Amino acid sequence: MTGVLNTLDTLPGKQLALAIEIMGSGEGAAFIVNVSNPTSVLYRAFAEASATELGVKLSVVEVRSAEDLDGAFSNLASQGARIGLFLQDAMFLSQRERIAQLAQSARLPTMFGFREHVEAGGLVSYGVDLRESWRRAANFVDRILRGAKANELPVELPAKLELVINQGTAKALGLRLSLSVLARADEVIE
Repeated sequence: MTGVLNTLDTLPGKQLALAIEIMGSGEGAAFIVNVSNPTSVLYRAFAEASATELGVKLSVVEVRSAEDLDGAFSNLASQGARIGLFLQDAMFLSQRERIAQLAQSARLPTMFGFREHVEAGGLVSYGVDLRESWRRAANFVDRILRGAKANELPVELPAKLELVINQGTAKALGLRLSLSVLARADEVIE
């Protein structure tokens, strides 16, 4: 096996720290986890360890399918969530427009690992630049086609993380993002 990873074990903690900076505290931070995804167990553990390290009481809302998203947002509201952090997951990515609509209806700021969520109306993404990873994956294909054995090529860590902010969503939610957060953004969508 070889390739480029599309996430990092430290990512949930970095996302939580950024959420605390955006919201001014960690109070009301909630991770939304697709428990049908086997990797969610690992990333949930990373998120919970980061919350402990940052001194934040973290709520976790579990979903198993796209049909659970409406209930998840009701659950977030009943828990008093102030920001929802979605762990990286293909189902969440495929449901990004719906998640953005549910979040806007609930007036809940959201954070994701993929920029596509922010392009669909989510507030913030901080995660691996997938386009860069795909370009690097093409390098592996080229090397294999030239005779390299896949099992002799290393699995690589992501080379670039990106922060994308949807300023239009921030305004719609009545949030004023700090200049320090905006200055660190790789892209601000108006």
